[in-house]
Amino acid sequence: MSQEVKWLSTIRRPTLKDVAQAAGVSTTTASVVLNDRRDGVRVPDATRHRVQRAAEDLGYRPNILARSLRTQKTRTIGFVSDEVTTTPFAVGMLAAAQDEASRHGYLLFVVNLGPNAPLALQEQAIDQLTQHQVGHFIYGCMYHRLVDPPLGLPADTVFLNCEANGGRHRSIVPDDRQGAYEVAAELIKAGHRRIAFLDDHRHPPASRLRFDGFRAALAEHGLDYEPALHLKTTPFVRGGLVLSDLIDLPAEQRPTAVFCYNDRIAMGAYRAARTRGLRVPDDLSIVGFDDQEFIASELDPPLTTVRLPHREMGQLAIQLVLDEPGALDDVPAPKGNVIRIAGELVRRDSVAKPHSDLGQSDASSS
Repeated sequence: MSQEVKWLSTIRRPTLKDVAQAAGVSTTTASVVLNDRRDGVRVPDATRHRVQRAAEDLGYRPNILARSLRTQKTRTIGFVSDEVTTTPFAVGMLAAAQDEASRHGYLLFVVNLGPNAPLALQEQAIDQLTQHQVGHFIYGCMYHRLVDPPLGLPADTVFLNCEANGGRHRSIVPDDRQGAYEVAAELIKAGHRRIAFLDDHRHPPASRLRFDGFRAALAEHGLDYEPALHLKTTPFVRGGLVLSDLIDLPAEQRPTAVFCYNDRIAMGAYRAARTRGLRVPDDLSIVGFDDQEFIASELDPPLTTVRLPHREMGQLAIQLVLDEPGALDDVPAPKGNVIRIAGELVRRDSVAKPHSDLGQSDASSS
């Protein structure tokens, strides 16, 4: 490093002009190289490398504020969410979005508003981000639900893990129907014919889609849907305790397997089974949904479930909002503005063939 470069790096913040002088080029050429601009100027590779080396030696950093005053935008993305940043359940979605934004040279500004934040508070947060010249927006939710878009969001905003009412904005959500179909089919392939479904009583979009996938798997394998085995309950651990009501049915009506709306209900179902002296999966197979951290893999036995594609969704949201070419090449065609991303069936040890003689007989007769 030259004495001049050392002096500049210790006395004051180096400027674009300093970089140009150190590299022996014009300020315009230095700007084209460092700001990734073209402006009709073709810069040879050797010159480009010389400018980049000079900037590195000087410790030059672009003046983001000055650039934003010219372009009315900064290389920032606003991530407005309810609870995504405070829960391990969906935080992988945010981590993937941060990684992808960084890969493109963008900074993610995260605003966590908490559950059920009023629209006025959401709009205030969006207005403040806009005043700071945030260039793009992602609106993320902890779980798949319908939301009313707050005022002030630009048209290219991407809704993540939720569906925006009105159809104006693009939304990325898990393919809950396909995931439910696959995990229900896993039980059927193991020989189960009487499968209970412990559902979310709130009936969010994910509940409807998972129920549709469950019924589709039954129908495709020639099985009838039994309303008596479909119980609606709270989507928490205590919700799984309603399984006791089904275990107490006569043997010929009792389910041999249980599909739980989520892993927390499955945890409660494990408790209900053990309270009645049943072993999982020897006496009763149980599957869940979400592959929730600290639950699914830690149950005894570990739970067969569906991993939600949170990381893939977070990554795709950044690619869409930045209009990256080919972002949708590897995903199914959107239905309108809703993009559904497939999860992954995670096979563990909570599924086995039906244990009872009646269950074995039913399985072999189909």
